[in-house]
Amino acid sequence: MAEPRFRGRWRRAWGSRRGRRHGRALLAVLITAAVVVPLTAAAARPGIPAPAPAALAPPTPATLEKAYAANRANAAWAARMAAAHGDRHRAAAERELAAPSRDLLAFDGRGAGRAVEVFGDLARADRVAVLVPGSDTSLDTFGRFRAGAAALHRLLPEPAGTGPRTAVVAWLGYTTPGTVSPAVLTPGRAAQAAPALAEFVRGLRAVTAPGARFTLLCHSYGTVVCGRAAPHVDVTDLVLLGSPGTGVDSAAGLRTRARVWAARGTDDWVADVPHVSADLFGTTVGLGTDPLSPAFGARVFAAGSGGHSDYFRPGSPSLANIARIVVGAAGEVTGG
Repeated sequence: MAEPRFRGRWRRAWGSRRGRRHGRALLAVLITAAVVVPLTAAAARPGIPAPAPAALAPPTPATLEKAYAANRANAAWAARMAAAHGDRHRAAAERELAAPSRDLLAFDGRGAGRAVEVFGDLARADRVAVLVPGSDTSLDTFGRFRAGAAALHRLLPEPAGTGPRTAVVAWLGYTTPGTVSPAVLTPGRAAQAAPALAEFVRGLRAVTAPGARFTLLCHSYGTVVCGRAAPHVDVTDLVLLGSPGTGVDSAAGLRTRARVWAARGTDDWVADVPHVSADLFGTTVGLGTDPLSPAFGARVFAAGSGGHSDYFRPGSPSLANIARIVVGAAGEVTGG
């Protein structure tokens, strides 16, 4: 999610008793909107022509480079089609993805678009971090998302001797909701995305080193996706960053053997989102308990003073702690 302009007004309004009454009224309006407004923005902009994704078999260590090349070629084809259609912004984003230096494990230029990019030697990695993005992430904004993955990869130690070999994967494998949209208030998109995330993580195990340990790094609405996928993915650590809620009441409710971590920057507006959940006309609206609350039961770590988009900012306490979790240095993680 991006930083919305109404953050300060929400924070001031919600802080008073009168403000809390107004906040509940606002939440009621949002709940109504989430139920009566269609939860798709497909009609919001004209379709951009794009080729079908490259037809590839599930990757193996021997076929990774071939898969990267095929997806780069598909991105270049999509860029040409977008340019011919007159969408220069999409064409530029896709040309960047098609650069020879990019390792694309998957690419789909249709609609809002999907892409999976790898940083590091995935075939030899025994520590793998998978980033799951939140709202307003698409091919048009993929550069912002992949910058966080690249920053994490730069911070991870270079393999030496028997030390861990690491890889980072930026997984844009679902159509994210808009930050200001009814869809972001419900777990509907997450329910659609979770099976794809679980299947993706299972498939990675056929590519990485035997016994590799995985960490899911889930940001904003991505924490809802990870919450739905948690019972079906074999990961060592599940990290919730700037979470509006996961759709469950506690870490135990995630039904995972992974260690569950949570962090939120002190300037993150998501702290002011009402952590409630209600069923209305057959639709669940709201995302439930705050993962930072003691009742939830996550391991809370320090994220510093950053805002909602700062968890992977170079030099930040949050990025340093995330890197420690990825390499298995849980004892060095600093508390929140």
